[in-house]
Amino acid sequence: MIIKPKIDNTKLTKRIYGYDEELRRKIIDVIEEKQLTLYLNSQEIVTMMTINDYPEYLAIGYLLNQNMISRRIKIEAIDYEPDINVVVVRTKNKTNFETKLKKKTITSGCAQGTLFGDVMENFDKVKLNKKISLKKSWILDLSKKINTTPSLYLKAGAIHGCVLCKKDKPLIYMEDVGRHNAIDKIAGYMFFNKVIPDDKTFYTTGRLTSEMVIKSVNMRIPIVISRSGFTAAGVELARKANLTLIGRAKGKRFMILSGEKRIK
Repeated sequence: MIIKPKIDNTKLTKRIYGYDEELRRKIIDVIEEKQLTLYLNSQEIVTMMTINDYPEYLAIGYLLNQNMISRRIKIEAIDYEPDINVVVVRTKNKTNFETKLKKKTITSGCAQGTLFGDVMENFDKVKLNKKISLKKSWILDLSKKINTTPSLYLKAGAIHGCVLCKKDKPLIYMEDVGRHNAIDKIAGYMFFNKVIPDDKTFYTTGRLTSEMVIKSVNMRIPIVISRSGFTAAGVELARKANLTLIGRAKGKRFMILSGEKRIK
């Protein structure tokens, strides 16, 4: 695995006390949630709630998945100011996104996700890889490997994970308070490292909502797996895009909602 959860980073969790069902005092780990304000050049875009472990990846991934910048854009600099929790993405060419900022939709994502008006602009144009296949045994293998990997979820709970995989191998494991943040960080990593998406699979711990489907399709990921459930809108969009959508993946059981021809 190239990137694993940072379970030893003391800035990501905090030790607090509470009382169990027998009113015994207990010291427990909880997730640290911080604000991060994102600027694109001189324009403030959004303030997110995040664990703030990869602010540069999150910033670029967010802008890509909101269709505010293209994958061909020239990034001149990314300035992160930890003292004030601000990250500024600077591009060579100025962008026009004032109209997009006026057309935003608050999504069902944890930590309150946001989708902007033309996020579907390229959705119908995306052609996902039809030749890739996923063995049923790989679904079980991925679930075992990911769910037993030491993580902030196992340490403190209250967090989502998203993993970029190839065949039965987890590659990039990101966590955050919102599953949309986790997938955005992976998008940012893929952009900077020029990762080819056509032969990859996403595994997520969160619900397969319309937001997650849209982001996966726009990132050109052909297969998405979740140990959680799905929404009707998510399934409808997945079928429209020919995305292989697999939910309720627990143990040897799972439910394929679309793209079943890729499963072998």
